[in-house]
Amino acid sequence: MADQPSSTSTADFEKSLNELEALVRDLEQGELSLEQSLTAFERGVRLTRECQQALKSAEQRVEQLTERSDGTLEARPFNPDEPA
Repeated sequence: MADQPSSTSTADFEKSLNELEALVRDLEQGELSLEQSLTAFERGVRLTRECQQALKSAEQRVEQLTERSDGTLEARPFNPDEPA
């Protein structure tokens, strides 16, 4: 089976996601200067890319168990496009 994600990477993902949510709240309030808004937006874009990469990496580690015709189980990589 694939390696389990480290708790550090999970913590990093959650920290990035929380920071991204805070940036969005700050931007939505409309109280930042133009310069602060641009800086926050640029940081948000970087955080979004980091989070997307972390999710893609996690998706690649997910496996599904399928039952063969003889009753044994087989671990296969998860394919979200494959019918269940």
